[in-house]
Amino acid sequence: MCVPDAKPNRCHYKLAELEAAGKLAAVVTQNIDGLHQAAGSKRVIELHGSTHRNVCQRCGAVYSQEWVLASEGVPRCGRCGGAVKPDVVLYEESLNERDLVAAMEAIASCDLLVIGGTSLVYPAAGLVQYFRGDDLVVCNLQPTPQDAAANLVCACDISEAFDF
Repeated sequence: MCVPDAKPNRCHYKLAELEAAGKLAAVVTQNIDGLHQAAGSKRVIELHGSTHRNVCQRCGAVYSQEWVLASEGVPRCGRCGGAVKPDVVLYEESLNERDLVAAMEAIASCDLLVIGGTSLVYPAAGLVQYFRGDDLVVCNLQPTPQDAAANLVCACDISEAFDF
């Protein structure tokens, strides 16, 4: 779902701050909203793509979210007339291999892994198996399958956990 008026929360901004300070190597997200980038994060691995990129299914031309929102009906490519689809992974579609490998490498190389704001659904949930660091933190409103393996579990909204 595209929510063009959505704004980053304090967690998004804190992650960007930690990245700028050299304390965060990457954000791996299932979100498609671009809020991490809007908050200033540079290395964001979007496992499910982004509504900010839209691609013609015939010729590959790329269009902005604003262009799509201004279109009526099914957006059609200005070059070839093909249907323009958001660059997002839909149900039963495979994740982008390049993004999947980047996420595996980022998780495998970190000392601390914070899992937040997710119910950990597959296939993204399987990425946790690549973590070899010392500390695992889970911050989520509901329990997750990784709670038992975590060094710290925070049962709260992730934006509240980053309120410091």
